[in-house]
Amino acid sequence: MSIEILHIEACPNWVEAGNRVREAVRSLAADGVEISFRLLSSPEDAMRVRFAGSPTILLNGEDLFPGGEETSELACRVYATPTGLAGLPTTKQIISAVASHER
Repeated sequence: MSIEILHIEACPNWVEAGNRVREAVRSLAADGVEISFRLLSSPEDAMRVRFAGSPTILLNGEDLFPGGEETSELACRVYATPTGLAGLPTTKQIISAVASHER
């Protein structure tokens, strides 16, 4: 299983997204998960991948949180969380999304 975090330089949330993904993987005791980061620096970069704003979290190439509209704009992403809109999903949301993909 591979998890890739797509992000832009101006995004303040990609580092914490990585921390939350690592915490989720540890919580699930998922062995052999490769976590990587990809900096998108142009609209052309964004068009080559499934980018829905920064950070976009891909699990085996698929958006872990489908529903975000793909874009070539180098923009931040907004996630619906239990406490309202936020710049990244909660750790619990990541755990739930990864677990549902493991089935």
